[in-house]
Amino acid sequence: MIMVGAMAAALWGIGIAMRAPYAARWTMMAILLVGVMSLHVVLPAGHPLRMATGGDARLWGLLIAFGFMVWAYRQFLGHLRSRIAAKKPQAVRSETFSDTELNRYARHIVLREIGGPGQKALRDARVLVVGAGGLGAPALQYLAAAGVGTIGVIDDDLVENANLQRQIIHLDRSIGMPKVHSAAEAMMAQNPFVTVQPYYRRLTEEIASDLFEDYDLVLDGTDNFETRYLVNRVAVAQGKPLIAAALTQWEGQISLYDPAHGTPCYECVFPTAPDPSLAPSCAEAGVIGPLPGVIGAMMAVEAVKVIAGAGETFAGRLLIYDALYAQTRIIAIKPRQACAVCAGKGLQAKG
Repeated sequence: MIMVGAMAAALWGIGIAMRAPYAARWTMMAILLVGVMSLHVVLPAGHPLRMATGGDARLWGLLIAFGFMVWAYRQFLGHLRSRIAAKKPQAVRSETFSDTELNRYARHIVLREIGGPGQKALRDARVLVVGAGGLGAPALQYLAAAGVGTIGVIDDDLVENANLQRQIIHLDRSIGMPKVHSAAEAMMAQNPFVTVQPYYRRLTEEIASDLFEDYDLVLDGTDNFETRYLVNRVAVAQGKPLIAAALTQWEGQISLYDPAHGTPCYECVFPTAPDPSLAPSCAEAGVIGPLPGVIGAMMAVEAVKVIAGAGETFAGRLLIYDALYAQTRIIAIKPRQACAVCAGKGLQAKG
């Protein structure tokens, strides 16, 4: 028993270290239990390995059966939630704004910089948000509230208790649910006039290009450099503007990367990923709860401005916000001629 417990703890620890999603970690646990059961079936009674792993296969059989019952119960609850959601009356979208929509977006429409045409542009827009965590949570909420017509969200994580300190789109009852489904549920409850496309999977090279083709604008709220560089490469290749932000402890940063219109790309500014010891994750270094809300809301504001053509964006500028010392700095950023991703893809190259 002790040996199996130690192996389970080791596998779980490896999963945490590799930042594997919950589903992958539980799959490893299931494989371990099936392996132990197989040993008890194959080896004779009294074998040292059988004795070291509990001695009786029935114990592990009961444990597996209990785990299956818990899984089946969770699946049943998820099915009930889906049926309830399907029975809710859906908002009817027509070619023109309904009275309800006009009233809902009235504070936008009276803004000179947005008005009716800007709100129509928001309704027609298709925005993809990569990550439904700290930055994605507020960005998704405000994009939905603003009336962005189609919002895609891709993430392969499940809601965990530790997320709720800052990822306010998710609720306590959503623990264990895929983040994209939890976020989609909250967004549709807030504004049934938008369409939400959840993708419960990791963004990979194999799917990124086809996925990005379906959207006009990309927001990157991920927490690892591998995905950030992938998002940047595909956005540049397709000429899609990218709003990317990042967080650590008390500090956040944000910029708009759009080489097709003369700005640098993400890799121009950050050509190589820093040493992991210099850029620890939120789990390792911590993050103040409201900070993702501040920067994530800025991402949504930038998206609204890009779509509606309002004001000046962060194009060519990197904003750094230090919440601890209440300081904000803006740094000018320029394309890097030697950039392997965007060199030659700016306005000069097109002219």
